Formats: sequence, C-alpha cells, structure tokens
Amino acid sequence: MADTKPAAEQSGTYAIVEASGTQIWLQPNRYYDIDRLQAEVDDTIKLENVLLVKDGKGTTLGQPYVKDATVSLKVMAHRRGPKVIVYKMRPKKKTRRKNGHRQELTRVMVESISVGGKAIS
Repeated sequence: MADTKPAAEQSGTYAIVEASGTQIWLQPNRYYDIDRLQAEVDDTIKLENVLLVKDGKGTTLGQPYVKDATVSLKVMAHRRGPKVIVYKMRPKKKTRRKNGHRQELTRVMVESISVGGKAIS
C-alpha cells in the first residue's frame, strides 16, 4: 500500500514559527515568501519565536515558545505578490470604487533549525 502522508510530513524536520503576525511551517533548504522584512538581500535573520520543533527524535512544543530554539533564514529577494482587485459598489446609487493591492513580500531560504545552540537540520 502506498504511503499517503503529505511530503512535508515525510521529510522529518520542520519548525513552526511566528513571523509578521502569522504562524509559518518551515522546513530546511526550502524558500518561503513572508511579509516584508527590514533586511537587505543576502542578510541572515534569526527567528526566535519558535512554537514547535520536530526532528527525527521527537516533537518539542513550546509554552508559548521553545526555549533556546532559533531558525536561521537567508534573505533571497524582495518581491511583490499578485494583484488583488477590490471592487465596491452600492446598488442603485451609481457609486463604484475599484482599487488594486499588491502585498510587499520577502523571499527567504531556511538555512538551519537549531535548539539549544545545536543545529538539527
């Protein structure tokens, strides 16, 4: 029988971190688009608000954060997301408003996940 688990669960190591007001599932050696960070391209950022870490040995859950856990990210580029059209109309009033919005994003690569100063990935 084929393994039905998603690919993210099969790889083994991941961390759930809090960044830009959202919770993000991060795996090593993958890139992600998150809300714009104040950093230059090729800078390294350390996120310390780690909520959960899973490695080959087990799962560590923070209350609210995992102690001495960090995720190291490398800034690859600053981008803009897809355009979202906002259209407001009041029926029978000849009132129409059309706006567009593009979210400012930062593309980051997860370099390592570490707990207690030891890299687990």
